[in-house]
Amino acid sequence: MTNLKKTPLYDEHVKLGATIVPFAGFEMPLNFSSIIDEHLAVRDCAGIFDVSHMGEIEIAGPDAIKFSDYLCTNRITDMNDGDIKYTIMCYEDGGEVDDLLAYRINDEKVLLVVNASNIDKDFEHILEIKKLRSDLKVEVSNLSDNYGQVAFQGPMAEEILQKLTDYQLENIKVFKFQNISILGIDTVTSRTGYTGEDGFEILTKPEDTPKIWNGILNAGKNFGVKPCGLGARDTLRFEACLWLYGNDIDETTNPLEAGQTFAVKLDKDFVGRDKLLKIKEEGIKRTLAGFFISDNLIPRHGMDILKNGEKVGYVTSGSFCPKIKKIAALGYIPTELNNIGETFVIPIRGKEEIATLVSKPFYKGTSGRKDRR
Repeated sequence: MTNLKKTPLYDEHVKLGATIVPFAGFEMPLNFSSIIDEHLAVRDCAGIFDVSHMGEIEIAGPDAIKFSDYLCTNRITDMNDGDIKYTIMCYEDGGEVDDLLAYRINDEKVLLVVNASNIDKDFEHILEIKKLRSDLKVEVSNLSDNYGQVAFQGPMAEEILQKLTDYQLENIKVFKFQNISILGIDTVTSRTGYTGEDGFEILTKPEDTPKIWNGILNAGKNFGVKPCGLGARDTLRFEACLWLYGNDIDETTNPLEAGQTFAVKLDKDFVGRDKLLKIKEEGIKRTLAGFFISDNLIPRHGMDILKNGEKVGYVTSGSFCPKIKKIAALGYIPTELNNIGETFVIPIRGKEEIATLVSKPFYKGTSGRKDRR
């Protein structure tokens, strides 16, 4: 684990006996108890994750909104202060640079929260676009080292976190953020989620992050709150059919085939728009589909998906889903075969597993509740 970074919570993870693994250049907790135990805690109560490894890139200046709108597939120009949008950055060929969250701070500042493994790549990409759009006055700053971040997810997250702040958390609606005090600490607290459950992301100074982490664990210990690692974070997002960059999406995939069309506004200009328009006009050739597996073997990234003995696609993610107690997979297949109930074969360790196409998500939790919009 030499030359790996440590998050502000590394010492807390060691104290709690976490299994530490290298991930995206950081020493991160894989799990504290077990992946299934942590997964079910989030589904049934709440769990807290260290997401300090995520990147934060700031776009600032008189043209911050216009530049961000050109950079991203989703519309940034109609956002209000305190709004968050899920969006994509594309290359000119329509391939995905990254999927991310755009926070509108004000009319001259946007904060992009990007995937940990893509921080340097994203930053360089944004700087290249800045050169191309020299007509727009912006400054681009990688502020990733300036923040610590925890995600507190689960149906009881609001009730428990409310014990630590005077701010009425019900006022933070889905995909909104507020600058609030938690345990006397200034934070940027949002309500987005990457687990399929309701919950909050809390950005603060690195040195204040341990106090937030321990405060939430103490407030939730009698409710069943657990510290959670990367393992449960992956099974939770997978069960909710949320994309993982590097598995389900990357530079070889585009957001139309990945099912991210809600975050792509083709009636505005952005990097990669012309190519995506052409793809749409010619017809989307493949689709990211969901499958339930007949037996107990788990499909892995890159495995073949067969139809009538011929390869028609490949698996992007596969896992046991602890809440629904099923083995499932995501993978790309030809669009014309994307029919619920259609069966395929995935060869796993010499055995031909039957994969039945099902609707997504595999499980729908409390995320995005109508009373919180």
